[in-house]
Amino acid sequence: MEIKNFTTDIDKFLEGLEEATKNKIAQLFDMLEMFGSEIGMPYSKSLGDGLFEFRVFGKIPVRIIYCFHEGRAILLHAFVKKTYKISLKDLDLSRKRRGLLA
Repeated sequence: MEIKNFTTDIDKFLEGLEEATKNKIAQLFDMLEMFGSEIGMPYSKSLGDGLFEFRVFGKIPVRIIYCFHEGRAILLHAFVKKTYKISLKDLDLSRKRRGLLA
């Protein structure tokens, strides 16, 4: 499965992470390319409404929200998770970007 970024901001965010975190994300992307929507916990979690969350654990907890569109995985938003729950602002941005795909 092909993986696309919704915006170059995601590339910039990912490039700024420490090497250990980048390596974990690269492994997750490899899994996504091979298994598509079959990835589950503890790596990926459904957020509902067609959104999924990669959960990257390490010194800095990173979340990457993505969806599936036209046979591709689309990375919608990536951020450092600072609280237990994903903020409404982050979810709203992801939902808005997913809506622009249709």
